[in-house]
Amino acid sequence: MPQRSSRWVPGNHFELLENGEEFFPRVFDAIASARHEVMLETFILWEDKIGQALHTAMLTAAQRGVQVHALVDGFGSAGLSRQFVGSLVEAGVQLRIFDPGRSILGQRTNLLRRMHRKIVVVDNEVGFIGGINYSADHVADFGPEAKQDYAVQVRGPIVAQLRNYTREAVLGRAPRWRPWPARASADTAGHVAPGAAQGWATAQPAHRGEADAIFVTRDNHHHTNDIERHYRVALRAARHRVVIANAYFFPGYRFIRDMRRAARRGVDVRLILQGQPDMAIVRTAASMLYDHLLQAGVRIYEYCDRPLHGKVALVDDEWATVGSSNLDPLSLSLNLEANVVIRDRAFNTHLMSRMSHLMEHSCRQVDVPAPSRWDGLRLLRSYAMFHLMRWFPTWAGWLPRHEPVIQLARPGDGDETGSTGGGPQGGDGKRNPDTGAMA
Repeated sequence: MPQRSSRWVPGNHFELLENGEEFFPRVFDAIASARHEVMLETFILWEDKIGQALHTAMLTAAQRGVQVHALVDGFGSAGLSRQFVGSLVEAGVQLRIFDPGRSILGQRTNLLRRMHRKIVVVDNEVGFIGGINYSADHVADFGPEAKQDYAVQVRGPIVAQLRNYTREAVLGRAPRWRPWPARASADTAGHVAPGAAQGWATAQPAHRGEADAIFVTRDNHHHTNDIERHYRVALRAARHRVVIANAYFFPGYRFIRDMRRAARRGVDVRLILQGQPDMAIVRTAASMLYDHLLQAGVRIYEYCDRPLHGKVALVDDEWATVGSSNLDPLSLSLNLEANVVIRDRAFNTHLMSRMSHLMEHSCRQVDVPAPSRWDGLRLLRSYAMFHLMRWFPTWAGWLPRHEPVIQLARPGDGDETGSTGGGPQGGDGKRNPDTGAMA
């Protein structure tokens, strides 16, 4: 993977995109305007109306000569039909599967260490990064289970880092690469395509705004805790406010300790979590930490309109982050993730206004529990969970650490029976129980 600087990159402009209604049109328009290259990574791609719209956008771009490369996760995007895959490949889209897994007795074997990033870069000019997958449950007309989520559109010099990183990931330089070329070309063999040497690909994107940014990722080799570290540095530096909105919250001991310390020194620390979770265990796990956080002065809000899927945070008046990383064991210790850290007063202010609207209109605040005869048992449970988390990163390191294969799709690849395994079809409200959560 290319080296990523931990220094702030100036001159960027970020725009918050809330839910699929704002995100999908921007991405599809950017792909429609592409002149040279589209790089796309996603955990989930389903064959519903959103997946079909992305399919059309990529296919049309490839047919007019744009280099289109897409990497989807083999677990999150299982069940794509042969027709869906084949038409993309035949048009020239280089579609790759991260760690395609086989089923044994109906159970998938590729659950751990998922490619969970959601990134798009077009022509080295505009990028998108966040938590939104390509599925119909990210738009409101999906129904009560439509997700509340966030991404950003970015222009400026940081786009080059997103592009270089994503290009190497999508082309399969790391992890292990298995080329199954649909057509002979230097690019499908793992070499740099001829277009990569052109000026558009090597030129540094121009300054577009006043935001400083850092592109930060998590992997299982050299950057195992980078995203968590940026969160913790911000928590330790916080002076007057912290707001964290995260779908799956069960971080490690040190993260919880930094939150508690910030609250105890007078910082207004607020946590927005799922009140209507897509999996019951999500709320159960997070609620086991409530006492420990509430006693330190952390204010907890549960979002109740629909499932919360966001992964955003802000600290004080300038710092913010948006990305794919949840604050749970999967994201912090196993999955491949990507966030941007933003230092910009205008973006921070806008994100704070959206979080305030969420807390005021769509959340219930969790009260400090009244004294009862069960206090001792509740505190014991909280104490046990708090210290259990101290050891999770070590335990996670014992889990299987195979080198995932990145497989280039061929025209005949895909599910022979159609797309019934890949998520809700046509927005009918049905959820795939395997891939619909922890996304």
